[in-house]
Amino acid sequence: MKESARFVSGALAFILASTPTYAWNNRGHMMVAAFAYDKLTQQTKDRVDALLKLNPDRTNWFALIPPSTSQAKKQKMIFMIAATWSDRIKTNVDYHTDGPHGGNRPPDDPSAFQNIGYDDLARHKYWHFKDVFFTQDNSPLPTVPVPNAEERIKLFRTVIAQNNPNNDPKVEKLKSYDLSWLLHLVGDVHQPLHCTARVGATQLEGDDGGNGVELDPGDNLHSFWDGVLGKGPVSTALNAASNLADPPANASDDLNVDHWIDESFNAAKQTAYKSPPIGAGAGPFTLTQGYKDDAKALAKERVALAGARLAKILNAELK
Repeated sequence: MKESARFVSGALAFILASTPTYAWNNRGHMMVAAFAYDKLTQQTKDRVDALLKLNPDRTNWFALIPPSTSQAKKQKMIFMIAATWSDRIKTNVDYHTDGPHGGNRPPDDPSAFQNIGYDDLARHKYWHFKDVFFTQDNSPLPTVPVPNAEERIKLFRTVIAQNNPNNDPKVEKLKSYDLSWLLHLVGDVHQPLHCTARVGATQLEGDDGGNGVELDPGDNLHSFWDGVLGKGPVSTALNAASNLADPPANASDDLNVDHWIDESFNAAKQTAYKSPPIGAGAGPFTLTQGYKDDAKALAKERVALAGARLAKILNAELK
C-alpha cells in the first residue's frame, strides 16, 4: 500500500503491540493468513514452514507470540506474521525506499522488476497495489504504472510452482522471498482501495487509492478502509479469523488475479466511493454509520475470500 495507508508497519512498533491502524492492517493480513492456514494440507503446511525459516526476519516474529502457545499454533502464527513481512520492511533501516512519489511509483530502471530474493533491500512499495483509474467528471485517465501487485502475484506464483529437485539453496531462498511477498499481496488486492484510484479536476494524477480523500475528523478514506477490521496482536487476529464465514465455492475457486482486481475495483466504485457520504474532490467528508457498517461487512467478505484463494493457490501450486 501507499506510504500513509498501504501498510506502513514498523518492526519495533509491531513488537511493542503499539501499531496504529494501517491497512487490512497487520491484523487484517494476519486474518487472511489464518483463514488460509486452516485450509492447507499438512504437506503444504510443512513446505511453507520450511520456506519461511529462510526469511531473515523470522527470529523477530517469536517475540509476537504468547510464550505458552502450543507448537502447532505457533507454526500457524508464524505463517500469519509472515503475511505482514513486506510491510515490516517499510520501517526497517536496512531497507531503502526506491522510486518517486514517496516510493509509491516504480523507479524508471530495471530494479523495479527485479526478483532476486532477500539480497534485494528495496522496499518496493509500488508492488503492494494496482491503481486502476476511474473518473466521475470525464477527466483524462493516467496510465496504470507497472510493475504492480497484479504483475508481481503472477510472477511469484510462477516461481513458487517451479520444481527444485536438487534443493538448490538459491532457489529455496528465492521461493521463500516470493512466498513471503505472495502471502501479503493476495490480501492486498482484495482491499478495494488497493486496486483503485479516482481522478478528478483537482486530482489529475489520482487520489492515491483514497489517501488523498480527507475524512472528518483527521483521517483519510484509504486509512479508514485499511483499519475497518480493527487492530490487535496475532492472538486476536486468529480469533477474529475463526469467526469469518466461508465464501461461496465458485468464488473461492476463481484463482485468476485479473478477476480479483476487477472485483476490488468495482467494490471501490460502488462502496468505498459511494455518494453520499463521499463526494467529489478531496473532502473532507463525514462517514455515516451505515457506510461504516457496509464497509466492515464487505471487508470481512474480502478477507475470507483472499484467505480461501490463497490456500487453494498454495495447495495446488507450491512445490
